[in-house]
Amino acid sequence: GERIIRGDLKPGEVLPNEFDLIGGLNISRTAYREAIKVLSAKGLVDARQRTGTRVNPKSSWNLLDPDVLAWHFTERPDPQFIRAMFEMRLMFEPRISAMSAVRRTTEQLRAIEAAYEAMTSAPPKSEEIFQADLQFHQAILNASGNDFVVSLGMMIESALLGLFRLTNVRPGNFLHDHGEVLRAIAFQKPDEAADLMRALIREAMGQITNVYGQLDADFDAVGL
Repeated sequence: GERIIRGDLKPGEVLPNEFDLIGGLNISRTAYREAIKVLSAKGLVDARQRTGTRVNPKSSWNLLDPDVLAWHFTERPDPQFIRAMFEMRLMFEPRISAMSAVRRTTEQLRAIEAAYEAMTSAPPKSEEIFQADLQFHQAILNASGNDFVVSLGMMIESALLGLFRLTNVRPGNFLHDHGEVLRAIAFQKPDEAADLMRALIREAMGQITNVYGQLDADFDAVGL
């Protein structure tokens, strides 16, 4: 899966001979065939008798599959993938933050607060702060009152975590921005929560432009 996503194996290309792959990976024939079934289910390959197993084009991949998302981050991700992830976040996270500001329960607010407290006590640029950041955003999604949003958050968990690890976290701005989102949700100010979440995501994009270049060239034009 990683080789396909990296582009080592191109769309339309037939996978190497089954026995060569089995030998190279030091696995059983049964394990290999189960792996091909998994890759087929994720849309990465098309396995057919006689013609062999071919790599599918990206348009056939299940990009919301947790493994497919995680495999994008095994090496430096493609800039277009990073841009698409930020674009998707900007399309739904601000409005979800507004929904959470209106609908959150006391218990759900406590979960957001707990995640924020974990962020404040974690060392900068550590795995602890990345995990706490993920918990913060997931807690906001969970407070939206929409089961589809909650499921979507679970599906893209690995991608969110990958994005957080890429971001060059500046502790002052980072904690302040998240704290402002928390405050807006706590005081049930939906428009403010949406604007603050949008600003937080755009700030995160700006922190990785030194690696990926300008990612939001037309975002203003399309209302993001």
